[in-house]
Amino acid sequence: MIKLFVHLKKYRVAAIAALVMMLIELTVELAQPYLISKIIDNGIQQGDLNVVWMWGGVLVVSALIAFAAGIASSFFASHASLGFGYDLREKLYEKMQTFSYAVFNRFATSSLITRLTGDVTQVQDTIFMSLRFMTRVPLVVIGSMIMAVVVNPRLGLLLVVMVPVLLVFVIWMIKKAALLFRNVQRRLDAVNGVIQENLTGIRLIRVFVRMGHEIERFAGFSGKLMKGTISALRLTETTMPFMLLMMNGCIIAVLWFGRADIASGSATVGEVVAVINYLLRTIGAMSALSWILVTFSRASASAQRLNEVFETEDTSETERTGQGSLAGRIAQISEDGKSDQTGQVVWMEERSKIGKMGQRDQSESEKAQIGVSERGAVHAESTSSMHHSGSAGVCSTREKQNFRAVQGAVEFSKVCFSYPGSEIKVLEDISFSAKAGARIAIMGATGSGKSSLVQLIPRLYTEEQGQVRIDGADASTLDLPTLRGSIGYVPQEVILFTGSVRENIAWGREDASMEEIVEAARRAQIHETIEQLPNGYDTLLGQRGVNLSGGQKQRLSIARALVRRPSILILDDSTSALDVATEGRLLDALEELSCTTFIITQKISSTASADLILLLDDGRLIGQGKHEDLMESSELYRRIHESQYGEGAQYVQSIH
Repeated sequence: MIKLFVHLKKYRVAAIAALVMMLIELTVELAQPYLISKIIDNGIQQGDLNVVWMWGGVLVVSALIAFAAGIASSFFASHASLGFGYDLREKLYEKMQTFSYAVFNRFATSSLITRLTGDVTQVQDTIFMSLRFMTRVPLVVIGSMIMAVVVNPRLGLLLVVMVPVLLVFVIWMIKKAALLFRNVQRRLDAVNGVIQENLTGIRLIRVFVRMGHEIERFAGFSGKLMKGTISALRLTETTMPFMLLMMNGCIIAVLWFGRADIASGSATVGEVVAVINYLLRTIGAMSALSWILVTFSRASASAQRLNEVFETEDTSETERTGQGSLAGRIAQISEDGKSDQTGQVVWMEERSKIGKMGQRDQSESEKAQIGVSERGAVHAESTSSMHHSGSAGVCSTREKQNFRAVQGAVEFSKVCFSYPGSEIKVLEDISFSAKAGARIAIMGATGSGKSSLVQLIPRLYTEEQGQVRIDGADASTLDLPTLRGSIGYVPQEVILFTGSVRENIAWGREDASMEEIVEAARRAQIHETIEQLPNGYDTLLGQRGVNLSGGQKQRLSIARALVRRPSILILDDSTSALDVATEGRLLDALEELSCTTFIITQKISSTASADLILLLDDGRLIGQGKHEDLMESSELYRRIHESQYGEGAQYVQSIH
């Protein structure tokens, strides 16, 4: 946890002030039992009322000083700890913004949320307690022992012997409890993960009538959390009874030996009262230690989890080398599976004829089910990476070239790619060339590598072999923020944010004017729909745009990409929810733009007007050319055309 203290440096003045005020409070409080002994021995027993009034007045003044110092200490400690928590949370969030696909596969989304909220708050509270109580407790114990020895060495020795025994026990408890609370935090991550999945998929759960199953599943995870918490608290709660047993035994010993010393004249009543008072203060401090113990144990586990995030060193390396995990590949296969199903039967019939399709490992299909839950994090990262491309550390050790604006020419030369952790070739020997301003349509079966191919363009991943060139330059030598800033990306799963329609479109470019926002909406065929909303462009959207239909979400997401005025536009199956007429108007509007457009689709209506069609199967490019070329050269493309002829022929004929 000490590593996190660097974030307290900014508030060191407030922290030091809190400690100084606490020391003043503590010093005055430790003097009070000594003052009481003077009142008893020199005033009450001697019958001297003046002495009682004098030392009594000093006692009252000392109490007021301690009260004022305590309030000031709490004020400064609160300022320092809250500021520390704010900065720590901000730095942690900034760190997460630099994370690549591979890192998001290592940290579950629910775990990152817990670390960003609960763990930061836990450490923040511990900083307050450190400034206000954790430092105070040992000083009270040490100060009480010293003052007890000063007042009466023989009786004070009892306190000196007892405290080390308790400290050994407490240290053992802290180490043991930290392990238990670390396990509690892991189980809390699991509970948050179930909650997140259920809230995200609530419609699916209700349609499949799985409410009972999900309730039982949540109860199972919640039960494990409860058992883990009980185990941790059971251990820490035994601290208090043990300490009280030891302290009460010490009090009895002081009273026993104090009676004998008073009788022999080697101790006074005031001295015995003072030693007992110091003993009671020690009891209070040690009792607070059990509360501090629980907090510190939780904070220790939380700090370790936060350090895991801060010490993740491979983010910039991943941005350069495109590292990812099998989970990322599985998530991608799941995403491709969301494509329009039209034409998929034809794909399955022709795979055996083509002879280039290897059989997938059965375990990969099973794992694909797991990858679905990671989709949100993957797409959020890819979108964030493009629109917040100024993250520190990206390509920091790479020689930057070609800072000029991207024109949009894209070329793949013998590109091969697979995700780390998997030997499956996602893309193999892909070569094509697209001029700036061209429209490229990409077709392929589920898992054929369509999305993986377009993700190589903005360097979300990097090819293993071959080369991706942008405007004739190796994409790996381009300045990453410049490259991504020239790309508009619309993912399969639409990501909308809580806020107004205008804010969601302007999220693509913060300095966009209202005229530019409206123009982007018109091109995306969503302007008229927005105008019909209760407050037009100021209409607030619910979480993830729940008050919009699927097609409206897609068009709004396209408008967000268009407002960037990108040189390269990537539509990853982003027109699947649009009818043929709306899609036709959208494609016509895109023709007016000068950007290079990549469209992943299963619709012939989308590919017919493309300058280049890429036909993918199992990561291989089995055909490329214009619509007319593939109708002549590719039996597969002809059969897909025939399967969609009934719904797509009219539009295909109109664009010819």
